[in-house]
Amino acid sequence: MSDAYTSLAEILARLGELTGRSGRLPEALDVADLSHRTGIPVGVVVELLGGGRAPETCLSGRVRQRLDFIRETRRRPDGKRYSLDELARIAGTSRQWLSEWRKSGMPGLEHTDRLRRFFGLPAGFFTADEPEALHEALQPVLQALEAEADPLLRLRESGLVRLAARAPQMNARQLATLADLAEMIISSERAGDAAR
Repeated sequence: MSDAYTSLAEILARLGELTGRSGRLPEALDVADLSHRTGIPVGVVVELLGGGRAPETCLSGRVRQRLDFIRETRRRPDGKRYSLDELARIAGTSRQWLSEWRKSGMPGLEHTDRLRRFFGLPAGFFTADEPEALHEALQPVLQALEAEADPLLRLRESGLVRLAARAPQMNARQLATLADLAEMIISSERAGDAAR
């Protein structure tokens, strides 16, 4: 568990650098969205973003809390809460079994995976401890902020900048392939601009 806190501290430090709000990340990030995506209550997300710790929770308690969290936060297309019968159908089980899972906090993996997929939740949603879940949810936030701070970062990481720098040493076939790739990207960008 301490490894999860170490990994989370590292990503929080980097986010603090990029946002200029080290120690004040709850002001810079969408706490409600992070809570919604992880199943972690807003107050715990705020505590973790501030460098604190989450209350210790056993696995069955965490699974139970996240099952209840889904029921409270996910809505049907008409805006109403899902009934236990509906959640049981989604999970591929009966309402009685779902009620029993909510009491014991130990549902079957196949059934929780069906719920997870239906609601578009990340792998490990039901079982990841709070620092792990928040760390995973912050990865795309970090990537977006790093791309904003350095737009060429992804190109350098993918090796494209290094490849372009090698152009003078390339043979005619390699240069033609590189030029075709560049033209494909430019054409795609033009098509996107024309569609707007």
